[in-house]
Amino acid sequence: MEYALPLTMVVCLLLGIFSGYPVALVLGGIGVLFAFIGELPFAFLKIGVSRIYAGVIENWLLLAVPLFVIMGSMLDKSGLAQNLLYSLERALGHKRGGLAISVALLGIIMAASTGIVGASVVMLSVLALPIMLRENYKPELAVGTIAASGTLGILIPPSIMLVLVGDILQISVGELFLGAIIPGFLLGGLYIAYIIFVAITRPSDAPVPQSKPAEGSVVLALIRDLMAPLLLILTVLGSIATGTATPTEAAGLGAICAMLLAAFNRKLTFSTLSSCVRETGSTSAMILTVLVGATIFGMVFKGLKGDQMIKDAIFALDLSAYGTLGVLLLMIFILGFFLEWVEISFIVLPLFAPIVAALDFGLGLTTQQQLLWFAMLVAVNLQTSFLTPPFGYSLFYIKGVAPPEITIRMIYRGIIPFVGLQLTGLALLILMPQLVLWMPGAVFGN
Repeated sequence: MEYALPLTMVVCLLLGIFSGYPVALVLGGIGVLFAFIGELPFAFLKIGVSRIYAGVIENWLLLAVPLFVIMGSMLDKSGLAQNLLYSLERALGHKRGGLAISVALLGIIMAASTGIVGASVVMLSVLALPIMLRENYKPELAVGTIAASGTLGILIPPSIMLVLVGDILQISVGELFLGAIIPGFLLGGLYIAYIIFVAITRPSDAPVPQSKPAEGSVVLALIRDLMAPLLLILTVLGSIATGTATPTEAAGLGAICAMLLAAFNRKLTFSTLSSCVRETGSTSAMILTVLVGATIFGMVFKGLKGDQMIKDAIFALDLSAYGTLGVLLLMIFILGFFLEWVEISFIVLPLFAPIVAALDFGLGLTTQQQLLWFAMLVAVNLQTSFLTPPFGYSLFYIKGVAPPEITIRMIYRGIIPFVGLQLTGLALLILMPQLVLWMPGAVFGN
């Protein structure tokens, strides 16, 4: 059988992942093992070492990853989110469903400030979940709103995932950031629309809070608490959009601004700084180690004609361009039930990108535009991997900090409507590519 070795590699990869062994070591180990089984020349492995050194260790763009992580971690510990939630609650909390809308809005704002899902979900859970339960919100609506709003950090820039996807697909990160703005706010808008719908049709699920509104000017408080995250967003995205800074330089500016904001809020202590550094080191090491393992695996997989196997399997279905795209996105969606976005990005994207680039959708798009559109479809698709059981990380983040009465069954029921909303958003992006392409075209003129 022509494709016996690459097919066996895929089976071994799945077995290795489900064994619980670290994914990075599984990827690298299987790659090296099958390089010898497939009798690939020793020079082939030497090329792989050179590719790791040049593509990972010396990659200037990947320096943005730890900078964005420390920016998000520092902002998370600065106390700004707590103040902003309080102001949003004062502005909207005394309307039916207003507290849930406040949480969704805070999720959008923090996503555009941090880009880190874990920090956003835990922060929203700690700050908002006790308040929503105390005000008799239905637990499923409360946890679903928090989980879905927190995952926007993986899509709305500055997103670490978009930095890595840009590097994998060789797409401008600046264009990816701009292309993600409308889809990110579209999903946030769908969440808010759903909350309003629930408040109207099932008032008992989203009651009017019984607590008395605080005194003082709501507008002034909201403007004051919005200034800091807006300053950070404009610093990072504005410097990229205007061409003043590269994504890596913008990440450095963002990290500095986050530290200054924490200092202004009197939260920049040695304990805070050391905690942020540890989190940054742990997250960055995990991502870069997976990248090294995926580079070895992908190189050997292609050397054994695995990429050709996938192309032949896809084209054997004899589907239209949209049918082929649907199959690829469905495969990514299913993988999201079991794998994290990092593994999916590094394993799948290098294999699927050439297939998508060769498809003719009849839209008159350049190859670069088509890949940009595909990258955003994948990003929205991967966002669902944080919510889909059994291994949706956002679900475990919430369970870890939620009160004991919030069961995992409640959390699973709560996220079902929001997964449906994410798939609705994905369908809209497939039908209307200009939702992705308009803003990069308007700014960069291509």
